[in-house]
Formats: sequence, structure tokens, C-alpha cells
Amino acid sequence: MKNFNENGRSMVEMLGVLAIIGVLSVGGIAGYSKAMNKYKINKTTDQVSMLVANIRTLFSSQGNYTGLNNGQAIKFGVVPEDMIEKTTGGSATGNLKNAFGGEVVIAASGGRQNGDGEAFNIVYSGLSAEACVTIATGDWGSGQSSGLIAIAAGASKNSTSGATTSTGEDDEPITTQKGVDAVLLGVSTDQSEAGSSTSAAIAIPGGNKNPTPMSVTNAVNACACTGTNCEVAWKYY
Repeated sequence: MKNFNENGRSMVEMLGVLAIIGVLSVGGIAGYSKAMNKYKINKTTDQVSMLVANIRTLFSSQGNYTGLNNGQAIKFGVVPEDMIEKTTGGSATGNLKNAFGGEVVIAASGGRQNGDGEAFNIVYSGLSAEACVTIATGDWGSGQSSGLIAIAAGASKNSTSGATTSTGEDDEPITTQKGVDAVLLGVSTDQSEAGSSTSAAIAIPGGNKNPTPMSVTNAVNACACTGTNCEVAWKYY
């Protein structure tokens, strides 16, 4: 009689191995997703800081930002190359995209004295709630030298026409030029006027009620968006 030694794994052992592989895969995907989100947030911070510095430097001798929009910003060379959306032929479309794949809008606007072109807005759309909170609560400037007038965060309002003036947390007029998609600055913090279940949080440098950096509590309440429907908007001199 001959004896045979059979080597192999039982079905239970195979299921156990597959379960372990599954757990490791899920953990790896979650870790990768978190790392990518952090990378995109850091990239957004760098992009906005570069845009603000370049725009303010370019227009410093002019005294105002009249005529500034996405197309002009691209022509002036103030926009990082990786933000410019291009056709298959390599030509700029005039549209700008952020690290999260959402739209970026740059536009001249009124300042605190309602003068045309005294300030400019930068609006980042297509953000998740987590990204909205993290970006909105960053230190974008607390003093006059930073040029920051206000920063706002909230759900997309998709405003397309007209102009509005409202007051911020400290009754300081914040005038914004509509005609740019989803601009938040100037949207009233009163829910009945904002047209949304969540109100936009607006922080102002040196403000008494809601100074910059924006508080986490205000940002979380304002960034209660679904999917990637959040926005952060900056208004600078």
C-alpha cells in the first residue's frame, strides 16, 4: 500500500486569507483617499496664495482691478499652468479648475466703499464639506497688510446676475459683483435671504463677532454641503 501526502489549503483557510486581503485593501484605499485629500488642500492653499500675490503685484501700479477676469488672468500669466483648462489642441478655454476638479472664478469687484474694481474675488467651487472647512479656517490674513477683506464659505448659490451688497458679521459692507458663478461674498448670512438651508459664514480681519481665521464651528455649520457642493470665496484689495 502506498501513502500519499496531500498538501493544500481548506476552503476556510482560503476565505480567511481573502478576508485579510479585503481588510488591508479597504484600509489602503482609505489611507490613500485621506492622503490625496490632504494633498489637494495643500495644493489649493498654494494656488490661492500664488494667485493673490501675482494679482496684487500685477495691478499695484494701476490702483484697481478693473477688467480682471479668468481670461485676463490667464493672459497676464498670473495663473498656475496646472489650473488652466485646455482644449485637445492645447489652447486655453478660459476656464480654470482647482485641485478638486471644481471651477475657479477670478473677477474684479467692489471694495468696502462700493467702488468698482477696488477689490477682486477668487471663488473655489466643487469642494467637499471636509475640504471646505479646512480651507475656510486657514490663516488667510488677519492684518491690513494681507489685503484680505473677507473670506466666505458655504453651499453653492450659483448666482449669475445682478449685484448685491450686504453686511458681514460686524456691519461692514461687503459688495460683490455677481455675474461670476457661485460667488458667496456678499450673500447675506440670514438664511431667509441666502436661499439655502445653510447660511454662508463670512469672516472679516479684525472683526469682533467673526474675525479671521474663521472659527471651526462657523465653518462646519456653513459647509454642511452634500457631495462636492461647497465653495470658499476670498475677497482681497
